[in-house]
Amino acid sequence: MGLLGRILGRKSASANMPRQVRIVRGRYDAATITDDNRRHWANADGLSANAANSAEIRRRLRNNARYEVANNSYARGIVLTLANDCVGIGPRLQMLTGDEGINNFIEGAFAEWATKTGLADKLRTARMAKAQDGEAFALLINNQALATPVQLDLRLIEAEQVSTPLFRSAGERAVDGIVFDKSWNPVDYHVLRRHPGDSGVRVSRDFDCVLASEMIHYFRADRPGQARGIPEITSALPLFAQLRRYTLAVIAAAETAADHALVIYTDAPANGEADQIEPMDVIELEKRMATVMPGGWKLGQTHAEQPATTYAEFKHEILNEIARCLNMPFNIAAGNSSGYNYASGRLDHQTYFKAIRVEQSHIEKVVLDRVLQAWLAEATLIPEYVRQGLTASNITGATHQWFWDGHEHVDPAKEAKAQETRLRNHTTTLAEEFARRGRDWEAELRQRGKEVALTKELGLSVASAATSSNDTKFNDDENESSQEK
Repeated sequence: MGLLGRILGRKSASANMPRQVRIVRGRYDAATITDDNRRHWANADGLSANAANSAEIRRRLRNNARYEVANNSYARGIVLTLANDCVGIGPRLQMLTGDEGINNFIEGAFAEWATKTGLADKLRTARMAKAQDGEAFALLINNQALATPVQLDLRLIEAEQVSTPLFRSAGERAVDGIVFDKSWNPVDYHVLRRHPGDSGVRVSRDFDCVLASEMIHYFRADRPGQARGIPEITSALPLFAQLRRYTLAVIAAAETAADHALVIYTDAPANGEADQIEPMDVIELEKRMATVMPGGWKLGQTHAEQPATTYAEFKHEILNEIARCLNMPFNIAAGNSSGYNYASGRLDHQTYFKAIRVEQSHIEKVVLDRVLQAWLAEATLIPEYVRQGLTASNITGATHQWFWDGHEHVDPAKEAKAQETRLRNHTTTLAEEFARRGRDWEAELRQRGKEVALTKELGLSVASAATSSNDTKFNDDENESSQEK
């Protein structure tokens, strides 16, 4: 007990020693402000997403982006290509209610309505607006002029028309035309009755309050809590300006050099033996003429220094940097694949097509599903459609999917061979393979069955799918190692 007491009662020698506190300091080079980077980080701020994207900032970015797209052929082509690749000729609906008759009827009626309303055109316009304006708004309206039983329609609205006038107070949970509830779900949209950029007529600041259920807001949120979008080409706008300025400077330098056909010069010193002539005198020359120069003077030709050998390389690099913010490869942005071989072209396209699929999924959730929901709600009230079996009970809990245009393969023969191998190895399905091309596998198989039956009825031979080994053999090494032009 004495030993135990001494052990429990005695403090260790280290307990009487003062504790040493070690302070660990970390440092980031990017967080250090020096004389070299002070100007580079001068515009960095800690504003929130909505404060950084204020109404005035978004107005300036929209105007600059629209001006560049309207005057820069590369910017126009990039935005158009992006919209065409994302939307194509428009999405196709496939209903999965379990009743084939109802599915076919809904798909056919919706396709007719989409054609009459120009849904594909409006989606392409919205995609272009998202790239150059940062966002697009679509108002669900009732258009009685439509020649379809369902008179639902979409009216596209430009970004600046969704705004709260300055003399109006929208409350604390409001961001320039959008009012949110306490959970930050959009409740109302303030839509100006006249576009603020209208000319010729005095613009009224009156607005309509539109419910969130009647408005579609299509934009990309880059930061948490961001309520309004900015142009997707924002980071490339200075580069577009540099590209145009450099091109104009090269042309101006070449024209200036071409304006001076010949120069009269002398190697003699000032006040030397050369004959006296008027400085800066201009002489008109005739074609195929021989002439005699004054004594001591020579005739020389101005050499054009533009375009320099680095001109094409500069345009290549700046276009590559411009297209990067859109996940677009250089050959698509420039419309030029002369420097690509098969392998590099396919590798660069993978990132781009993946971005396209992500964008299509975003359009489905934000736009198409909302449109289909509103279309079905109105269609189930039409007696003509109800007699065809389209009722609320038949579509309750039904699922659907959207088909988009497929992307053509760089080498169709190789892709067909790979597709055949995947089907033979059971690593894919017909539904997946047809979906890659934006088609419904059931509809395609039915159509193929009709074609085969008609072919046999007419006594025509069905082409064999078998091919010789020579036809299916591809020289991969030659394609992969082909030199760039």
